[in-house]
Amino acid sequence: METMIQIKDVTKTFVGKDNTVEALKGINLDIHKGEIYGIIGMSGAGKSTLVRCLNFLERPTSGTVLVEGKDLSTLKDNELRKMRTQIAMIFQHFNLLMQRTVLDNVCFPMEITKTSRKDAVKRARELLEIVGLSQKELSYPAQLSGGQKQRVAIARALATNPKILLCDEATSALDPTTTKAILALLKEINEKYGITIVIITHEMAVVQEICSHVAIIDEGSLAETGTVEEVFSRPKSKAAKKLVFRGEEKHYDEMRGKRCIRIVFSSNSSYEPVIANMVLACNAPVNILLADTQDIGGVAHGQMILQLPEEEVTAEKMIQYLKNRKLEVEELDNYVG
Repeated sequence: METMIQIKDVTKTFVGKDNTVEALKGINLDIHKGEIYGIIGMSGAGKSTLVRCLNFLERPTSGTVLVEGKDLSTLKDNELRKMRTQIAMIFQHFNLLMQRTVLDNVCFPMEITKTSRKDAVKRARELLEIVGLSQKELSYPAQLSGGQKQRVAIARALATNPKILLCDEATSALDPTTTKAILALLKEINEKYGITIVIITHEMAVVQEICSHVAIIDEGSLAETGTVEEVFSRPKSKAAKKLVFRGEEKHYDEMRGKRCIRIVFSSNSSYEPVIANMVLACNAPVNILLADTQDIGGVAHGQMILQLPEEEVTAEKMIQYLKNRKLEVEELDNYVG
């Protein structure tokens, strides 16, 4: 698979008057052509700094960023400007020009590249058709909903026919229904035009909705990478577990029985009442501490955290029962105190 973006040992340090902040610490990532790649982390993890290094809005303190094999640090200013036309960006707060109509907002990047007005208007109308806003071309941003503003921002980002689209918390200001619609639009654009999309977010649900691969950033370091399904099914790092378990890192001191397991269901295992059958087969109860389902790439995945009986033989029998049914079983340390 062709590599579109390669990040090698990238660091970024901000030196202030009173302190020094290491925003990125030796990040290594490969993003392949045509992927929808998620970069996720809690607030302050360094993910937005990383995405700004991908187009050199922030120059890394050290390390290398290659786009289609070209080292951005070696490009002259005019070459970098030309490269940036191929790396479009959309933001959380849309960044539209309030005094311009929707049509003129979409035309704006083409004005900068000296496209003729006639060609720019034609292209802008094509893009507004793609994002479903043809009827709003003479409206102003203040007359639009949040979802409509983001659609205009997406149309504007596509104006220069970019190969890469960077989305920095692009759905964070939107309600869940609108978020779903915007993500569906991005997926459609990716599939139809082959644009590589990098999504920066703090929401695991966004990554699970449309991303194929994910990188988890924690305090400036790369905590974990893999396919979304791998990371959801078998999170290895503490940061990944916190995101996958949705912050459910509580300690239940009042409950007896210290042994806990996490099991992952997929669509092929969701029809058998496996927990009920296990309880009947082993003749012992379990305590369900967490249960939820996610849609990952159009396939239903569920997870459940169970507190097993104190009696070791019974607990082992339950674990084996689940493994025999081809379920992912992970033992959790210190989940209950």
